[in-house]
Amino acid sequence: MRDYETVYIFRSTLEPEEIDGKLERFHERLSGGDGEITAVEHWGKRQLAYQIDGEANGYYVVAQFRTEPEHIKPFENALKMDEAVLRHLVVLSEGESALPPSERGVEEEEEDEDDRDDEDEED
Repeated sequence: MRDYETVYIFRSTLEPEEIDGKLERFHERLSGGDGEITAVEHWGKRQLAYQIDGEANGYYVVAQFRTEPEHIKPFENALKMDEAVLRHLVVLSEGESALPPSERGVEEEEEDEDDRDDEDEED
């Protein structure tokens, strides 16, 4: 079994109950065998960088799960067939919990600035 992470972007016009129902159906495909869903985080409505199918906003959900590699292709096919899913991405998980940009700590940004300052001084 391998650890994966997927990001879903649903149409922003969907109600939360509809999104939860779709997530349940998608996740049943993954957990039907020995797989398991380890985490689901709703990031909520966010503005898209560009319009997708006439939509300027999307509802983001990130899920982490463990399953056999052969279950990924049917899972992705189901996502492609669902018109409520604007985009999706499935990647092998590196074990870190993904946080939306708005919830990342300020400390992380300060460390990045310190690193850049150090690089500038070396030049």
